[in-house]
Amino acid sequence: MRYFQQWFIVGVALLAAHHAYAEPVMMGVANAQSSVPAQQDQDSSWSNAAEEVLINALSLTGVRYKYGGNSPETGFDCSGFVRYVFRQATDLTLPHGARAISQLGQSVAVSDLRPGDLVFFNTLKSAFSHVGIYLGNNRFIHAPSSGGGISVVNINDRYWADRFNGARRMEKTADISEKVN
Repeated sequence: MRYFQQWFIVGVALLAAHHAYAEPVMMGVANAQSSVPAQQDQDSSWSNAAEEVLINALSLTGVRYKYGGNSPETGFDCSGFVRYVFRQATDLTLPHGARAISQLGQSVAVSDLRPGDLVFFNTLKSAFSHVGIYLGNNRFIHAPSSGGGISVVNINDRYWADRFNGARRMEKTADISEKVN
């Protein structure tokens, strides 16, 4: 049954990713990027990468939490999980630590979140101390804490909503590559 649930979540996430990139209007806000052909090509390319990010992230559901962990064999902490997924899915090497990752990419408003965006939270009385990957439909996947495993949660749950710090889109660009290398 757990296997079916994981693949059901993957299917829903991919459908959400396709819908988010295929529609020129999201949540009542016009998508200004849709009128720029070069941007459409970049969006299409990132859409494919975002789908790979989601597949890789969801395939790790249940892997245990380990502080400083960075592999499925040893477990993951939040940034180790995000780094691993992005490296596998996009060949982009992100820095270690949620705060360092939060300095990269493009800032994204909550109303413009797309599957594959990174979401940041203040969980240790410090801004940008936790990171997860947005799946769509108000859900994100993350490595939560000791005793837990990689799981999908609702970003609007009170705990997460109260601690939300912002979101970033990690499109593979020369700007990001220069900052992480």
